[in-house]
Amino acid sequence: MKVFLAGVAIGYVLGAKAGRERYDQIMRAYHTLLEHPAVQSAAGVARAKIGEKLGKAKQTVS
Repeated sequence: MKVFLAGVAIGYVLGAKAGRERYDQIMRAYHTLLEHPAVQSAAGVARAKIGEKLGKAKQTVS
């Protein structure tokens, strides 16, 4: 999700002529979103699930 939002923000900044103020506004919103407890919780759950899958894959390969 972070990559998608970063891509949207970067695409807008590079493609639009809104200026520095709009860029700063987008970046503040992006950072606020990343710091939101629900987003942090979802990222933690995703990391845990990926870790479990990698652990199972390593056991299967061994």
